[in-house]
Amino acid sequence: MKLSDLVPLIAIFVAFHPCIVVAYETKSIDTPGSISKLKLNKTVGPESVEFDPSGLGPYTGVSNGRILKWQGNWTDFAYNSMYRDRDCVENRNESKCGRPLGLRFNDVTGNLYVADAYLGLLSVGPKGGLVDVLATEAEGIPFKFLNGLDVDQLTGDVYFTDSSNHIVRSDYLLVVLSNDTTGRLLKYNPQSKELTVLKSNLMFPNGIVVSHDKSHLLVCSTTLCQINKFWIRGPKTGTLELFVDLPGYPDNITRDPRGGYWVAMSNLKGGDLAGAAPEHPVTFRLDQDGNILEALNGGLTTFISEVHEKNGLLWIGSVSNPYVGICSA
Repeated sequence: MKLSDLVPLIAIFVAFHPCIVVAYETKSIDTPGSISKLKLNKTVGPESVEFDPSGLGPYTGVSNGRILKWQGNWTDFAYNSMYRDRDCVENRNESKCGRPLGLRFNDVTGNLYVADAYLGLLSVGPKGGLVDVLATEAEGIPFKFLNGLDVDQLTGDVYFTDSSNHIVRSDYLLVVLSNDTTGRLLKYNPQSKELTVLKSNLMFPNGIVVSHDKSHLLVCSTTLCQINKFWIRGPKTGTLELFVDLPGYPDNITRDPRGGYWVAMSNLKGGDLAGAAPEHPVTFRLDQDGNILEALNGGLTTFISEVHEKNGLLWIGSVSNPYVGICSA
């Protein structure tokens, strides 16, 4: 069955997931002058937003398979071996050209690590250029939908998610609608080049972040509308537990400089999965215990995939918009 065949079922699916009632402070990012835009050229979908160890950027991956850097305008920073292919130049085939999603720098080495939905786990040095392919499978199972990524700045270990072992990114709604349980949480050690499957049989593992105290990971489960805690240090190492139930479908999660986290929301339960108005929360800020502290509301600004707080500003990524948004924190 194709994704198009399941579109009529979307309304039925969300109807059985009523909203959780929560109280939090809200701010609209769709009022006049509330958001600025770093507009892309002939491409879309700046999924993840990152800054290098010197604070330069932002950097982002886009729909033609490239990693871009903002220097007053968008310039190519990194690219894969297909970047000269006509389909990629003309932004026509993401399965061929790659689709970089999660990306983070190692602040010590300056290397950038990328979870490409189709091409696998990638890296590139501080000067950019052609990426290296580090891994395309784990335990004999090829990656099908690499998604979120973060780097443990203490060890250099790279943590990332594979959202499904048989459904590709372009059909991501099928991962939710089919209750797919083939997602995996993985770790790559750059020193030993060892790849480890930390947890299998997960439901749509998506965004991932190393906690502020580096004792655990927070892993978003889009299907379950949850964030789970996976311990990487201490007596609970290797165990998974619930961090928070959310009133909607989470995408990426990042640390904020106040000890909390920003989690981007695809949409609320019971909402239109196409992400349309009326205005609704598109991202939540959580404290270290998972309590919702505040929300950014959007109606026109939809398909938010990540919020990265830097220098008093919120840098907003999207799975489909042709710009990176900026608003005050």
